[in-house]
Amino acid sequence: MLTIIKNIKVYDPEYKGIKDVVILDSKIEGIYDEINIPKDFISINIINGEGKLVFPGFIDSHVHILGGGGEGGFKTRTPELNLTELTKAGITTVVGCIGTDGVCRNMRSLIAKAKALEEEGLTTFCYTGSYEIPVKTITESIKGDLMMVDKVIGVGEVALSDHRSSQATFNEFVNTVAQARVGGLLSGKAGIVNVHLGDGARKLDYLFSLIKETEIPPTQLLPTHINRSRKLFTVGEEYAKKGGFIDLTTSSDPRFLEPEELRASEGLANLIKNGVNIEHVTFSSDGNGSMPVFDDNGHLVGLGICSVSTLYGEVKESIKTYNIKIEDALKVITSNVAKVLKLSNKGEIKSGKDADLVIVNEDKLDIDIVIAKGKVMVKNGEPIIKGTFER
Repeated sequence: MLTIIKNIKVYDPEYKGIKDVVILDSKIEGIYDEINIPKDFISINIINGEGKLVFPGFIDSHVHILGGGGEGGFKTRTPELNLTELTKAGITTVVGCIGTDGVCRNMRSLIAKAKALEEEGLTTFCYTGSYEIPVKTITESIKGDLMMVDKVIGVGEVALSDHRSSQATFNEFVNTVAQARVGGLLSGKAGIVNVHLGDGARKLDYLFSLIKETEIPPTQLLPTHINRSRKLFTVGEEYAKKGGFIDLTTSSDPRFLEPEELRASEGLANLIKNGVNIEHVTFSSDGNGSMPVFDDNGHLVGLGICSVSTLYGEVKESIKTYNIKIEDALKVITSNVAKVLKLSNKGEIKSGKDADLVIVNEDKLDIDIVIAKGKVMVKNGEPIIKGTFER
C-alpha cells in the first residue's frame, strides 16, 4: 500500500514547509519537496493536501480505556472507551491506566482492552497498578510486569497528596520508583511512574525529596493533574525547572472551572511566559475518568466523563487564544510525550517512523483525516473504521 499526501504544510512538529509525504504500508517512507507520479500508476492512494496541515499522530499518556470513576458509588462508574472516540480526537497512540478502583478493574482486563484497541488499529500501551502502593501487578513484581508483559511501559497512576491514595510512606514511594527504573532499564522501556496528584497540602513533596535524597533522576516520573489548582501549578513549575516532566490535564468544564483550576491551554501559556522549557511539558486527557458537572449557576449537580477530544481541543485553544506557535503547542501531545515514554517510532514525521498522522484544515485547524499505522481511520472528520461493537 502506497499513499502520497501532496502539497501539504508539514509540522514534524517543527514546520518544514510545503512537502509531499510518502507512506509505505505502516511507515513514513520519506518527506520530499515534490514527487512526480507517473500517469499510468493507478494503485497509489493520493491525498490532496492543499490548504491543509499535517501533524504527527497525537499521543495520550493517561486514559481510562477500561472506564474509571466510581467514587460516588457503583452508579458513577464510567464506561469503556471505544475506538472511534480516540480516532476522531486524532489519537493514534494511547496509554491505559487504572485509577481509584483497583478491585473491580484489574490488570488482566486492562491488558485485554489494550490488545483489543491494538487489533482495531491503534498503538496501545498501559501502566501497571492503580492508585495504590504497594502496586498490584500481574506478575510477581513491577520489574516482572515491565520485563515480561509487552504492553506495560510504566507504573501508575499512583496517587499522592490525595485522600483517596493509599497514604504510602516516602520510602514505599521511592521503592516503587526504583523498581520501575530498574525494570525499565532491563526491558528497554521507559519505566515511567505516572503520579496522580490530588489537592492535598503535601503537593509534590515526595518528588522533590526523591530528587534530593536518591540517585533517581526526576525524569523517571510524570506527575499529572498539575493544573488542578494554582498553588499546585506553581510547585509543578518549580519541579519542571529542576529538570522534571509535568503533565497538564485537558479535561475540564471551561464554563465552571473548579476553584483555582487552570485550563491546560492557559497553563501552557503561563509556563512558556515564565521560562519553563516546553520540552518538559505534556498534556493528557484523563479520558473516561470522572469529572464534576455544574449547572448554569455553578452548583455541583453530579459527575460527568472526561473526554479524549479535549486533548487536541486544548492544544488548539492554546494556539488560537494564547498565540502559542503551532510547533510548540503540538509538542505537548506528540514529540514530548514520545520522549518521556521512550516511544522511538512515534511523535514525529520522519522517514522510518510509524505512519501516524493527523491532517487538519488550515483555517480552523479542525481535524479532517487521521491515519494510524498507514491506515486511514477518519476522513472528513468522521470515522470510516469503527470498532468491532460499534458497527
